[in-house]
Amino acid sequence: MRASGATVQTGAVTTPDVGAAPLRLLIADDRARTRRALRALLAVRPGFEVVGEAADGEEAVAAVERLRPDLVLLDVRMPRLDGIAATALIKAGWPFVRVVAHSLALERRADALAAGADAFVPKGAPTDELLAALRPGWTR
Repeated sequence: MRASGATVQTGAVTTPDVGAAPLRLLIADDRARTRRALRALLAVRPGFEVVGEAADGEEAVAAVERLRPDLVLLDVRMPRLDGIAATALIKAGWPFVRVVAHSLALERRADALAAGADAFVPKGAPTDELLAALRPGWTR
């Protein structure tokens, strides 16, 4: 596991270690508007570096192979290869890449987790919930 996920515990709040490298993040969603919004949201948070985007599951798998991110925020419903199948392929090839499924399709939560997703966060969930899924143990 990379040292970039290091955290420092100070009282009740756990924050990213200032000296740690940011987590390299890939955003995969078929809607460009959603990708832009997620990129903007995470750009102002410490500890993350968005290294790429993908518009479907096939692009997501290829981007993981090419970019080697630490984590992938992945929509469940995408064209060509959906997020469930993409999760299974990512986890089979790169088991230490954290995959967080992100979708309005709450009924697909169990499928995403069964495919290997490390977490499932509904779209529209509070920012703190998304951040907690992306970096477990980190609260702000």
